[in-house]
Amino acid sequence: MVAVERALPNEEAVALFELVQELCAKELQPRAAQYEAEERFPREVFRTLGHAGLLSLPYEEKYGGGGQPYEVYLQVVEELARNWLTVGLGVSVHSLACYGLAKFGSEQQKETWLPGMLGGDQLGAYCLSEPQSGSDAAALTTRAVLEGDAYTVRGTKAWITHSGHADFYTLMVRTSDDGAKGISALLAEAGTPGMSFGKPENKMGMRGSVTAQVLLDGARVPAERLIGVEGQGFSIALSALEAGRLGIAACAVGLAQAALDAAVEYAKNREQFGKPIVDFQGVAFLLADMATGVATGRAAYLAAARRRDAGLPYGTAAAIAKLHCTDMAMRVTTDAVQVLGGYGYTTDFPVERYMREAKVLQIVEGTNQVQRLVISRALTRA
Repeated sequence: MVAVERALPNEEAVALFELVQELCAKELQPRAAQYEAEERFPREVFRTLGHAGLLSLPYEEKYGGGGQPYEVYLQVVEELARNWLTVGLGVSVHSLACYGLAKFGSEQQKETWLPGMLGGDQLGAYCLSEPQSGSDAAALTTRAVLEGDAYTVRGTKAWITHSGHADFYTLMVRTSDDGAKGISALLAEAGTPGMSFGKPENKMGMRGSVTAQVLLDGARVPAERLIGVEGQGFSIALSALEAGRLGIAACAVGLAQAALDAAVEYAKNREQFGKPIVDFQGVAFLLADMATGVATGRAAYLAAARRRDAGLPYGTAAAIAKLHCTDMAMRVTTDAVQVLGGYGYTTDFPVERYMREAKVLQIVEGTNQVQRLVISRALTRA
């Protein structure tokens, strides 16, 4: 692998990163290619990472979290994605699913449920999108009606990572017809009567990560599991997505770094016309451009993370990081296939998988067209 200089603030973070690298070598690298080929969800890997404390890093220690700044957490996500995108993205999604309760829940709710969610054995899912409600998230139609001491929920959530494998689901539901102000957030347990799951989507890439619909047919979610107050759900969703976009940016950098690693190694060992192809300027300059893209992407997400850690507004910076990093990952993985030539187009080398996986990162957590909308609006805001 190409050496990466990490921005780790203290010895504790250095030790944490060494643990991450050890787990990547033992648990992720031996499984990734086979599990992706078999479309096999690595639930046991998430459990191992959870027991090592890697599913709770950015949350408060008093609730069982790791108490790590986002600057450190995101570099861990990047390293996981560098070794296996399914796992890196899965950790980011789990963190996203915990965010609503951790940020907006009452003290009693956090004391009751957050330690279990962060304890390592549980895995979360974040449920915002619907079959007809993607970028226009405020148009969601899944309905929750308070009946007695529980909400009765009917509707379908779509494109849900970990669907059918998660232990809890953060649901964005409609509790009134007042547009975005009529959306609320519920924390539902797996096994809730009336909750079932659709057939996993047959995807271009990230086949080890399960994506499927969550079907809610009269599902009863206790009223005490309302996060915040009724009508606050859309604000909770948008706030969570700001943080989640940084997770996707880190995943994109990790994936691009993996592609760069493979391309450099191949170029050093592949000989044509009597010398390694890395000695040809056409290849060397391509690798240099790839390395520049990865480095600038890492700088972009770290800059946004430091704003978040400092308590400063970071939404626009997160959108910029998500946009730049995911477009960069698509470009770098495509160039990695080009460096390997015909071999890059075969499944004998991982770069074809990286290229397929990169595409989804331009879509999830808000498409890159939505990111451009966020950024452009910030430019003209008074």
